[in-house]
Amino acid sequence: MRLPRSGAGWTIAVFGVLAVLLGALGLVWPQAQLTMLGFEVPQTRAPGDYTGTFLTASSMASFNMGVYYLLAVATEWRAFYRFTVVFRLVTFTVFTLTVLADVAPDRFIGVALWEGAGAVATAIGLRWDARRSAGNAPTPTESQVSGVTEGASTGSALAGPAAPAGTDR
Repeated sequence: MRLPRSGAGWTIAVFGVLAVLLGALGLVWPQAQLTMLGFEVPQTRAPGDYTGTFLTASSMASFNMGVYYLLAVATEWRAFYRFTVVFRLVTFTVFTLTVLADVAPDRFIGVALWEGAGAVATAIGLRWDARRSAGNAPTPTESQVSGVTEGASTGSALAGPAAPAGTDR
C-alpha cells in the first residue's frame, strides 16, 4: 500500500490503522478491549448477557471500517475524508452524551475525544491541503479570467471560443 499523499490522508490513515488494530484486539482478546474501555470484566457472565456477542460485532465493524479508511487513503478519496469529518463529530456528540447520561463509564469519554480530535485533525488537514494546492495552482491569464479563449478573434466571452478557420458552427 502506498503512503498517504496529503495531510488529510495521513489523519485518515492513522485512524484506519488504529481501527484495524483495535478491531483485531477485540476479536482476539476481548477482555483487554473491555478493560481499555472501562467496562467490567466479570469471571462469568449471566445468562442473557450478550456482551461478548456485541463486542465481537463491534470489533469486526471496527476492523472493517479501518480497512475502508485505508482504501480511501490508497485512492485519495477526498469526498470520503470530508464525510468522515461530519460523522466523526456526530459520533463524538453521541458518545459524550452517553457518558454524561451515565450509560457508559466515565473512561469511555476517551473514545468520544478520540473521535472529536480525529474529526478536527482531518478538517485541518483538508484545509491545509486546499491552501497548499491553491498556492501551487497556476495563475490564470487575463483572458482566462475574462472568459475569452486565447486566440479567439471575435465573439463575446459567453459565446465561447471561435471556430477554427474554414469550419462551420
